Amino acid sequence: MADAVSYPRIYLTWDNVAFYKRWCTPDEWAEKIADLNIRYVEASADNEHDPLFMGPDYFHAWIGQVRDAEHRHDIRVANLYSGHGTYSTLGMTHPDARVRENMMNNWFYPMVEAAGELGCGMGFFAHAFPHRVLQSQATYGEYVDLLIEQLVQLNRHAGEVGCRELGLEQMYTPHQYPWRINDTRELLRRVTQESGRNFYFTEDVGHHQRKFQRPSEGQYLTTPYPDLWLGSDKAFALARERGISAWPSIEEDMDKNPQLFASAKDCDCYQWLSELGCYSPIIHLQQTDGQTSAHISFTEKTNAWGIINPLKVLSALKASYDRPIDPGMPDRCTDIYLTLELYSGTASIIEQDWVGFEESARYWRNAIPEDGLPLDELVARLSDKA
Repeated sequence: MADAVSYPRIYLTWDNVAFYKRWCTPDEWAEKIADLNIRYVEASADNEHDPLFMGPDYFHAWIGQVRDAEHRHDIRVANLYSGHGTYSTLGMTHPDARVRENMMNNWFYPMVEAAGELGCGMGFFAHAFPHRVLQSQATYGEYVDLLIEQLVQLNRHAGEVGCRELGLEQMYTPHQYPWRINDTRELLRRVTQESGRNFYFTEDVGHHQRKFQRPSEGQYLTTPYPDLWLGSDKAFALARERGISAWPSIEEDMDKNPQLFASAKDCDCYQWLSELGCYSPIIHLQQTDGQTSAHISFTEKTNAWGIINPLKVLSALKASYDRPIDPGMPDRCTDIYLTLELYSGTASIIEQDWVGFEESARYWRNAIPEDGLPLDELVARLSDKA
């Protein structure tokens, strides 16, 4: 008889990036998040705790301020997260080792050490592959190996300093690896095995679109240049120079560069959740049409056209736990933080944004009435209501 499935506990969480340049001290953003009836926080480096910008003295003082705010407002920082400052760099896979070393020593290490002091986890995305790397499957593979080497080093250090679950966010373009399901699975497997410690990923339900699928001949013949993804620079040059007659040569080039093309399942957040969700301790929530990542609130208006809803998210996540255990992968998550990662524009009327934040929090709190409930119980409750 098969062992009973052990489902994770689910916690509704708020990413304080929504408040950057608005409510910036731990006391300020903790109070706002508590007002939303949310008790778990993802603290973004963009909201005034990026070690490259803040310096070590302030950074360590910030940790004490967080502890005070947690006590004062009855909230808890569950995870730290990277922000746009490091997202915009080549970072961990910069071709110059000096830059990689600087990022590791002066950004990654302070962040995981802070997570260790706070007893929380950490997620991040702080790398990319330069354009030239995409032009060769062999070179692309070398950069994947470089990334994994860096992740192994970081994951070991994170374990040494008491950081809880560490994970890399998935993306949705070839130069931001991992961006496909099978690549992500293999990355988790390799980093876990080579570091001797579980390594995870973050699923963002808005990080999916269909632009980079391999085109068919029919699509090539009917889509004007350069509106169709063809992969390499060579393939685009062939299309520009030879038009429709270039198709056989383009197809040959695409065969040589499979690293540049997604499958249909890679473009579907629910497929990601059903295959890999059990390895995602943080799941970023935003409303989306499945083609854009604008980090939009969950309002009556956006929910009417958006594809993200609690029952579908939780049901897909449950499906990942109902699959047979893969012994080569990290341990399945026992706690998952469903994290509302919503943005406020620089020129926004903040009251408008706040109304959307309140509506989003109510929408998801209705689905997760109490933090720490098991996933299967939440799915059963929502299914009964449907």
